[in-house]
Amino acid sequence: MTFLIEYDKQPVSFLKKSDKNIAKRIFEKIEELLTKDPVPHTAVAIVGEHGVYRIRIGDFRAVYRINYENKKIIIISIDKRSKVYDK
Repeated sequence: MTFLIEYDKQPVSFLKKSDKNIAKRIFEKIEELLTKDPVPHTAVAIVGEHGVYRIRIGDFRAVYRINYENKKIIIISIDKRSKVYDK
């Protein structure tokens, strides 16, 4: 089962502003982990949010929501750990 990955405005903006190497690493890790398995063993459910998970990519976190009906994963936000949960 393959999922399509979409990005909200904040993750796109964050990746554009980031260093090329960091942005590439984050993008590749998201694609690698989430395309085939929307909830890999490293994913953690966000408490208080139904269907929202996060994955760790070094010092960064990617928060995402899964839409099983349309087989889509929507990346809600990407940022450093200290900032990502404030959004």
